[in-house]
Amino acid sequence: LGSPKLEESLPRNIGLRLALSATPERHFDQSGSDAILDYFGPVLQPELTLAEAIRQGALVRYLYYPILVELTEAESRAYHRLTIRIGWALIDDKDWEKNENITALLMQRSRLIASASNKLDALRELMKTRLDTSHTLFYCGDGSVETLEDYSPRQLEATVELLGSELGYRVNTYTAETPLIEREKLRQQFEQGELQGLVAIRCLDEGVDIPAIKNAVILASSCNPRQFIQRRGRILRPHPGKERATLFDMIVLPPDLDRNTLEVERNLLRKELKRFLEFANLADNAGEARLKLLQLQKRYGLLDL
Repeated sequence: LGSPKLEESLPRNIGLRLALSATPERHFDQSGSDAILDYFGPVLQPELTLAEAIRQGALVRYLYYPILVELTEAESRAYHRLTIRIGWALIDDKDWEKNENITALLMQRSRLIASASNKLDALRELMKTRLDTSHTLFYCGDGSVETLEDYSPRQLEATVELLGSELGYRVNTYTAETPLIEREKLRQQFEQGELQGLVAIRCLDEGVDIPAIKNAVILASSCNPRQFIQRRGRILRPHPGKERATLFDMIVLPPDLDRNTLEVERNLLRKELKRFLEFANLADNAGEARLKLLQLQKRYGLLDL
């Protein structure tokens, strides 16, 4: 909703209009966001915040564990090259959200971060101590991960291989390609504990609801604030016997950058880090979560957040 084609199809002869959304803004599309607000009117106040939703019992309380992951040398070089190109583009056009070249570079860099190969090592170390858990969701990116082999598997495939074949954790995939009948079967197996985990890409971002999720490991998350809100909100849905959720969030530590590219990085990272901190602040273990994120704040001189 908000794209030019869909906007044209919205009926104009309906006077009373109401839209329900936790994420009405369109990422990298201010004109599309404006079109939505022009059609439906401004957001009604007061907004229902995450904190208020938890207080009202609409969402469950949670523990939040950021896991900081370093890039490999090859990934760091690619990241640095992309950041330099983004910096050059920003010199010519400060209004980066409307610049297709800049947004394409940002998306390319976001995919690099999402599929960082060291996330699999971090996942292995985490799950070695959690093999007796269940009702766990693993969010993956749709990119490939670096391996020593000629073939580079998608992060989804690599995650299933690690969890299932290597660690013996009972998982199955849950993607947009999964037939609806199969999805329902997987949902039941997951809720009953026959499957300990589901490994998913995107299809759980919108519309699909599995409240039985008690634990989640986010291996990949884009810079899109809508995805950030939807993925975390999906985990906090109430369910019988579910008093609290546990969320492990893999956050890539970008490599050390030179002075010029560091300033570009600070400006781009500020909004994203603010979201992580806001989520950490509302966790039952807020102090522990904030302390972990402090390393990222110090690296980029963002202690004012």
